[in-house]
Amino acid sequence: MDKNTDVVVIGGGYAGVTAANRLAHRDDVSVTLINPRPDFVERIRLHQLVGGTHAAVVDYGEVLAENVRLVVDSVATIDAAGRHVALTTGGTVGYDYLIYAVGSGSAEPDVPGAAEFAHPIATLEEARRLRPVVDAAPASAPVTVVGSGPTGIETAAELAEEGRAVTLVCGRVLGPYLHPRGRRSVARALAELGVTVLEGPGARVAAVTRDAVRLDDGRELPSRVTVWATGFGVPDLAARSGLSTDAVGRLLTDETLTSVDDARIVAAGDAAAPANAPFRMSCQAAGQLGTRAARTVLSRIAGEQPAPLTVRFAGQCISLGRRTGIFQFASLDDHANPFYLGGRPGAKLKEFICKSTVKQLVNEARRSAPRPDRGEAPATTAERAA
Repeated sequence: MDKNTDVVVIGGGYAGVTAANRLAHRDDVSVTLINPRPDFVERIRLHQLVGGTHAAVVDYGEVLAENVRLVVDSVATIDAAGRHVALTTGGTVGYDYLIYAVGSGSAEPDVPGAAEFAHPIATLEEARRLRPVVDAAPASAPVTVVGSGPTGIETAAELAEEGRAVTLVCGRVLGPYLHPRGRRSVARALAELGVTVLEGPGARVAAVTRDAVRLDDGRELPSRVTVWATGFGVPDLAARSGLSTDAVGRLLTDETLTSVDDARIVAAGDAAAPANAPFRMSCQAAGQLGTRAARTVLSRIAGEQPAPLTVRFAGQCISLGRRTGIFQFASLDDHANPFYLGGRPGAKLKEFICKSTVKQLVNEARRSAPRPDRGEAPATTAERAA
């Protein structure tokens, strides 16, 4: 009997779980998923964790196929020549193919005082640390959220709906991805929640102290709690392992998501830089990249040339508390257009997408019967829109 092909997936987020579940359908492939946490993180709900309306975690027993071996650990290095990874707790795991899906976290702040006094929110651990800090602050204490994108907007809205006095510092513009019409809708919703939005010249953070945020134009904002939501960074595992990366640290791949250094290493999710032109970091892209990564591995196992990657976007959805939201429609190549769905319908659509994203993983995990590889599967609504 031929030996099964061993595939190791590093990272158990949207991309990694999608890839692992797709590969688990094959009875000639053994899949090991290595992740530092014992639970799947609904990253698109971390602002709800901070706001106290959702735990933002799901048991891997629900979203991961039962024939996927889960190793709760972190990878210290990748030995591409030896085809194994070293774990931080000791020992190694060998592979025939490796899927690099380590995701992203908070970017290192370059503003004086931000690392010491501001609270990041990009990971489960950061959100869990922030929640008790918010709880300990008096209801009337000023809260400053720094960041103009979805994470900053959603966190500001969630805390304002709790009754907090929130200022959202956007820098140049609120919601830079949004079409002006969608941006105006978000601004109205934030105003209704009592959020003070600062944008335009001078509205960039120059420094953070224990109890204040200072802006470029000299304004100083009292701030009992400062939340830092200004962007993502990726782990340096690829660079530490001697693999080629872009300037941000994402693994460089060709258009099939195959590493430019090694045909047995395939990337997916936020830490992938396909053809040196990475997509917007989002679970919307992650699910599609996870699917393509699995297909690329299966094609290489079969001795076939993998198909190039195709990612289709639907737009961007943002919750504005529990009762309001917006879905900003976009072209398939991810450019916002004038159409959006706001208000209560926007909130319901955002919640539907959040639930559907997990449901898609659950459904894929339960489809345990082996099936042949039939080429690229079309992206689901949740994969395109989350």
